[in-house]
Amino acid sequence: MFLSCLNGVARIVVFDSGLGSLSIITPIRKLCKVDIIYYADSKNFPYGEKTQTQLNTAINTTLNRLEENFCPDLIVIASNTPSLVLNISKPNMVTVKPPLLEAKKISKTKNIGILATKSTIVSKGLSNYIHKNNLPNSYRIHKINGSNLVNLVENGKFLTNYDHCRKIIKKELTEIITKKNIDTITLSSTHLPFLKKLLQKEFPNVKFIEPGNQVAEQVFKKIKNKQSKRNSLKIFTSGNPTVFHKKLLKLKIQSKVRSF
Repeated sequence: MFLSCLNGVARIVVFDSGLGSLSIITPIRKLCKVDIIYYADSKNFPYGEKTQTQLNTAINTTLNRLEENFCPDLIVIASNTPSLVLNISKPNMVTVKPPLLEAKKISKTKNIGILATKSTIVSKGLSNYIHKNNLPNSYRIHKINGSNLVNLVENGKFLTNYDHCRKIIKKELTEIITKKNIDTITLSSTHLPFLKKLLQKEFPNVKFIEPGNQVAEQVFKKIKNKQSKRNSLKIFTSGNPTVFHKKLLKLKIQSKVRSF
């Protein structure tokens, strides 16, 4: 076992297929004082291009290992893809999904985009989730494949090649935003908030909404009586720890990365 179980203080595991968890961990740490295990499942990146069977195997294997080795009070599945495609629902888990109701309040044109991975966009889970939100018929939801943008984050291009990222963003989004009169887009991959400034600069008339604060509030409600005296963060990866550590250094995160 990597870490012994603690009494009285909440331990949270936050995971996705790479850097995306950081966009969820940051707002959690602003709202709560907790011990966080950050697990980057880089070996299985990208979740968004797996079949449902492949994704189910990867996620359930990961969940079992995390529970066995870290004894978490709470697991945050910091990825829209498994949260929607697999529709996981357990008392000790928090998932991340598109903030559609927030988008509804903001949109003036009543045309809302959900920018997500390929698997998420085509999933029945996303269609069911949209239906459950029960938006008025006057609203139109447009599913947008953002897998190429997710890759810009995980491969680090968003930190090293601004012009390349700008070209990809423009190519992927200009036509649909213009054609469908979209004025609000949910960043429904946890990798995408890293591109938010670039997106806003390219499309200044579009509001881009990320789910981090919404997730942090859910976490706080579950662990508010089991907070620590200070935040702590331990990082593990299923991929190459040296490679992942170099990515984190570019984000000015100097924490040690361990193999898992």
